[in-house]
Amino acid sequence: MKCSAYIALLLCLPGILLAGCSTGSAPADAPRFNADRAFTLLTKQTDFGPRPIGTEAHTKTRDFLLAEMKKVTDKAERQDFTFTDNGKDYELSNIIGVINPAASRKALLAAHWDTRPIADQDMDPANLDKPILGANDGASGVAALLETARILKELKPRLQVIFVLFDGEDYGKTLDKMFLGSRHFAAHMGDYKPDYGILIDMVGDKNLNIYKEGNSVNAAPEIVEKVWNTARSLNYGTYFKPTVKYTISDDHIPLIEKGVKMIDIIDFDYAYWHTLEDTPDKCAPKSLQVVGNVLIGVVMAE
Repeated sequence: MKCSAYIALLLCLPGILLAGCSTGSAPADAPRFNADRAFTLLTKQTDFGPRPIGTEAHTKTRDFLLAEMKKVTDKAERQDFTFTDNGKDYELSNIIGVINPAASRKALLAAHWDTRPIADQDMDPANLDKPILGANDGASGVAALLETARILKELKPRLQVIFVLFDGEDYGKTLDKMFLGSRHFAAHMGDYKPDYGILIDMVGDKNLNIYKEGNSVNAAPEIVEKVWNTARSLNYGTYFKPTVKYTISDDHIPLIEKGVKMIDIIDFDYAYWHTLEDTPDKCAPKSLQVVGNVLIGVVMAE
């Protein structure tokens, strides 16, 4: 299905456009992003509890995510590595899935799946050293990507789509001990090196507001415009704001440093960031659907 036909179909779904739409050549049975399915993937992660590296919940979540990735891509694997901190070794794993591996042009879609071991932004001093549940900061991006992969596998895009769920994004108190999975992936991309990439982070917020991110605009302005133009074509301008509000260090930076045109889609206006209140009730299926549909539109335009 061509991107224009898929976008025409999306515009006629309830809650996107109320009148005056036509599906054109888009078949009625075309696959559509299932918001409820995505939200279930979010809550299945939070059911494991906080998932920082070095915990049993982290291991169980890793195995769950690899099994889910295998269902929605043509091939999937773990990229295992070890991180040593203060004399202790931690076992980490990036989860990688690929759709249409034979295609030469490649797009990377990424999120992080670990959760922060400390609630360092919590208003209650008694909570500062407790691990967060990470419904939005971790689980939301993963859930949106897995459902996006399910749709793209059915749509059969022309390019190769590489999905990476990064581990160890939120481990450290300082930047040198964060973004562990993306740093490892960036150093060992091999055949996975993409032509461009899109990171999503904290995209489940009920009150979704995504501004352009400063490092993304500097590194890959054409990819930022492609994403925001797709959002506008889907009548998602309410969610995707046309201005830069934040410049953020995130998992896109190690890829940018290796020459990848990589951007970050992030809602940083989230009151529960790095607190014990980052729970599923602060998230919404609709937000996952909005971001997923934009990613699908970008990929299918290739």
